[in-house]
Amino acid sequence: MAIPRRRHQHHHSRVRFLFPAIFAVSAIILFLFLFLSILAPSPNDDYHLRHLRRDDSSGGKGGGNEIKVPSSRVKVSAGVHNRDLWSSKNSKFFYGCSNASSKFAKAKTITHPNRYLLIVTSGGLNQQRTGITDAVVAARILNATLVVPKLDKTSFWKDSSDFSDIFDVDWFIKHLTTDVTIIKDLPLRRGQLWTPHRMRVPRKCSDRCYINRVLPVLMKRHAVQISKFDYRLANKLDTDLQKLRCRVNYHALKFADPILKMGEKLVQRMRMSSKHYIALHLRFEPDMLAFSGCYYGGGDKERTELGKIRRRWKTLHNSNPEKARRQGRCPLTPEEVGLMLRALGYGEDVHIYVASGEVYGGEETLAPLKALFPNFYSKDTIASKEELEPFSTYSSRMAALDFIVCDESDVFVTNNNGNMAKILAGRRRYFGHKPTIRPNAKKLNRVFLNRNNMTTEEFSSRVHTFQRGFMGDPKEVRPGRGEFHENPSTCICEDAEAEKEMDWDHRKSGKDNVAKKKDGDDRKKDIEAVVHDENVDYEPEMTDPEDEEEDEDNPLGEVSLGSSKAEALSNGTSTDYDSSMSEDTELDELLSD
Repeated sequence: MAIPRRRHQHHHSRVRFLFPAIFAVSAIILFLFLFLSILAPSPNDDYHLRHLRRDDSSGGKGGGNEIKVPSSRVKVSAGVHNRDLWSSKNSKFFYGCSNASSKFAKAKTITHPNRYLLIVTSGGLNQQRTGITDAVVAARILNATLVVPKLDKTSFWKDSSDFSDIFDVDWFIKHLTTDVTIIKDLPLRRGQLWTPHRMRVPRKCSDRCYINRVLPVLMKRHAVQISKFDYRLANKLDTDLQKLRCRVNYHALKFADPILKMGEKLVQRMRMSSKHYIALHLRFEPDMLAFSGCYYGGGDKERTELGKIRRRWKTLHNSNPEKARRQGRCPLTPEEVGLMLRALGYGEDVHIYVASGEVYGGEETLAPLKALFPNFYSKDTIASKEELEPFSTYSSRMAALDFIVCDESDVFVTNNNGNMAKILAGRRRYFGHKPTIRPNAKKLNRVFLNRNNMTTEEFSSRVHTFQRGFMGDPKEVRPGRGEFHENPSTCICEDAEAEKEMDWDHRKSGKDNVAKKKDGDDRKKDIEAVVHDENVDYEPEMTDPEDEEEDEDNPLGEVSLGSSKAEALSNGTSTDYDSSMSEDTELDELLSD
């Protein structure tokens, strides 16, 4: 009996030590679980910054349908990359050059009498600016006298301003005297007012298109008015015509004195508070969001409100928010813009001027951006109501004030690729490649979605990588790519003597030049890949809902005159025109269009 008793005692001893061991292991597991829970990010951080997607289990009904942008918990730093925040690398080696060549004849020698071109612009301030610029070039192509363009007064923007209310008309005429003859009004005909023939041309109409389509009508009617004149001239023209575009856009179009003086006051006030400032064209208004077809987490209320606005554009298809965001066609939220800038190295002490209309979601939407950049200004905060009163009821004049402050800023940030963004990007390239940041929304979307799974340094590094080619540096966009107004490569010259001094990212010196050549080549490929990813080719342009026409390559049917005959017509030297084209048939058919 002794043996069974010993076995029982041995078993009891093993059980007695087993319970403390189990307890110890359990305590360790519990401790590890608590430790990991502390390190793990809050679920509230994953609010789709991204899509600002919230729990839609309620169907978006009831309270809380306003856009809500919680404060981000992502830490931001002064940046991890060694770059000058306030200037573009190698910009000192590039300069704007738009002088005419010796072969470009003076206007008085090529302008034909009794040829008058009138145009009516379309859209808001910057869309009209492109129309005015192209109208001067069109008049030059036609060897015609240009009547000072009429501004759009009937479209969505509803602005009654005349040309002279926005621009210095006398400067405009005088500065272009040697290039194109410009007059303020159509002269009397036999002592009486006369009505010009009205017609339209397709978008991206080439110089040959104008000679074939407009010139025959102009020769018969003597005065032609082209309506809805926006982007009615081809992007690619010969060098002298492109340089004329630059002389008009960057030198002849000067704002009227009242606008210029008020704009300068705003710039001075921004400079008084800080040596440098960023200008942000936020473009987060309801119409822009509706046009983009994107969704920002506001439930049924947002879908209803933006859907109603979107229906103004009858040609827009049903939106696919997920696809639009993947393709980079959704404007960043104000917080996303702020996070991008902080990742690029701009600290919370930086002063920001925001050019924007009514922000969808109001102050609640702006709150996260203001938290990231407390020094937050707009024309309404740095100017009194009395100062803005002469401009406040005119959308184009208010837009002109924002244009001036953005143009003079040390860094310009655009949140879309609309007309103002394109015009300012081209202008800032021409005048010294001042930093112009356009978010690479297609790539940044992925970074914002996954930012809580990466460190601060990783987040900043990713933003830097994907923003290469989107910062306004020289040669980041290939010549001829995008709209000419955005990338006026023909008008930007390079200091050839300084080529060897340029500090490109992949260029090293001394022993590092050999050791890091491969890394430099890989980096260059990475930059080229990102630049190739630019979304300028498929991002739609927001247009006036009342101006929806179907612009085909040649919707009216182009009259072909042959290259030699077209050139003769343009120069006014054709002697057999009447025998080659009957005025009673083909011309009348053109006029009926």
